[in-house]
Amino acid sequence: MDNALIVVAKRPTPGNTKTRLIPPLTPAQAADLYNCLLFDTLDVMRYVDSAQPVIAYAPADAGSYFRGIAPPGFELIAQHGQNLGQRLDNVLRAHLKQGYVRTVVMNSDSPTLPPEYLQQAFEHLADEQVDVVVGPCADGGYYLIGLKRPCSTLFDVVMSTPTVLQETLQRAHEEGLRTVCLPAWYDVDWPKDLERLRGELDRLPAHRAPRTRDLLASWR
Repeated sequence: MDNALIVVAKRPTPGNTKTRLIPPLTPAQAADLYNCLLFDTLDVMRYVDSAQPVIAYAPADAGSYFRGIAPPGFELIAQHGQNLGQRLDNVLRAHLKQGYVRTVVMNSDSPTLPPEYLQQAFEHLADEQVDVVVGPCADGGYYLIGLKRPCSTLFDVVMSTPTVLQETLQRAHEEGLRTVCLPAWYDVDWPKDLERLRGELDRLPAHRAPRTRDLLASWR
């Protein structure tokens, strides 16, 4: 298979997971929410049958946890690096070195992301005129980035800031890389994102993000 679709994920731990949602959530609720976001994201990945699904997990000693939850056919790789940028670069680089022609890495907290956006990412990368594909987030970051060759420069930015997307696109331009942006989406980091998710789930079919949907319903 030429394509690898990689989700970066963390083992849910109360007090260390989704801390920007504490409050209004308790530490245990935030960890439970992330667990549901992660499971529903894995479901979204399974719609893309043209790519090898991969979980890039953290911390490095969480392998047994992720082996226990990984759906059949998913590969596992530990994240390595001193910061998020290095970890993204390393996991993409590792899969390109394995022989994958196109690699896409995505977040694990956008459970209602349309699967067609993931498919579009690989379709764009199959174009000889495209080097990089990025999925912008409403908060100034990105929910997805895909490459056909390693480029550490793209990840040498301060992550989790409102300028991540802008700086990444500027680095790509400086490297002479031709970039395509997917439709914008959002991840669930802040209370306003959680409210947006609640409203969206009220409008979506019941099979979308079922674990997150059930958890939020139980809190009501």
